[in-house]
Amino acid sequence: MNETPLTHPALLPAGLRDVLPPEAELEARSVEAIMDCFAGHGYQRVKPPLLEFEDSLFAGSGGATAEQTFRLMDPDSQRMMGLRADTTPQIARLAATRLANAPRPLRLTYAGQCLRVRGSHLQPERQIAQAGIELIGHDTAEADAEIILTAVEALASIGLTNISVDLTVPRLVLHLLETLNAAEHPALARALDRKDAAAVAELGGPVAGTLLQLLEASGPAERAIPALLAIDLPETARAQAVRMSEAVAAIRRHRPDLQLTTDPVEFRGYQYHTGICITLFAPGRQAELGRGGRYLCGDTEPATGITLYPDTIVRVAPSRALRPRIYLPFGTPPEHASALRAQNFATVAGLAPHHAPKLDATRLACSHIYLDGTVTSLS
Repeated sequence: MNETPLTHPALLPAGLRDVLPPEAELEARSVEAIMDCFAGHGYQRVKPPLLEFEDSLFAGSGGATAEQTFRLMDPDSQRMMGLRADTTPQIARLAATRLANAPRPLRLTYAGQCLRVRGSHLQPERQIAQAGIELIGHDTAEADAEIILTAVEALASIGLTNISVDLTVPRLVLHLLETLNAAEHPALARALDRKDAAAVAELGGPVAGTLLQLLEASGPAERAIPALLAIDLPETARAQAVRMSEAVAAIRRHRPDLQLTTDPVEFRGYQYHTGICITLFAPGRQAELGRGGRYLCGDTEPATGITLYPDTIVRVAPSRALRPRIYLPFGTPPEHASALRAQNFATVAGLAPHHAPKLDATRLACSHIYLDGTVTSLS
């Protein structure tokens, strides 16, 4: 039977893709470098399961991921399970249960795959790689700064040194929206998302003036933070603004050169976050390299963290050199092959005698060949 495009064995569901050489190895090496940086800052690795029972997966902050979660019945227990859409809620569960008695602040790191029901405009993929850190049990601006600076250093370890850090406090706007009729929230939220000052003035009612001032308090942190602090905000909202200024000051003490911007009206996509939130960008690119912020472990324990997206990072990072591939003609002594691997070559062994070993080496994408005890470049 002839195959149609819809039945071809290479066809995958929307938002899913095969990762082929050399991209798969580049991603793996990038994750290793990121995780090595995280470990160097004292973050200990954990590995939560890909599947969990719904009642634990959606507990606490995990409830915000319910709409993005694929679900299935466990044939063993007959209970519903979910395939994680985000790793951070799982880390919160670990901190609140198995690691409840571990010393605080608790520093944890993880890397793995997640699956989501839908992609986003900036991230259309539904299966995504994540590598992140969580700092649990410490609610200070220094903790916020540590998460940001560690993530920036991890990106620098794979060649991404020109990073923009965008800070926001989603609860600040939400505190103001709570004073309005709930029916007005969606239209006003869209206006804020578009930075449409005219629509905000029309829809904002008694908080329109404050929201317009917040729109103006966006941009480079050195200009935006004073403007933000000058706004007459309700007490709860003002506490969020002050915390953002403290976080900026803490970052500046360590990295005065880091590109910092603030956007106090940005709140979409931060479903379970409670305080300062972070998005990392490579200037000139729309893709998000990482995202995170403050949340609660359990019901009360403060935590903050950030998740990096290796799939995206590999696409925007400078090309990393992989090990050169060297062809070993059939019969090459094993000890010679071992010595070449010790020199950082990837050895590709001929499995049968070949009349033209150089042609075979080129066919197998090798950059070098080992002939008569000598390494020869094929370029």
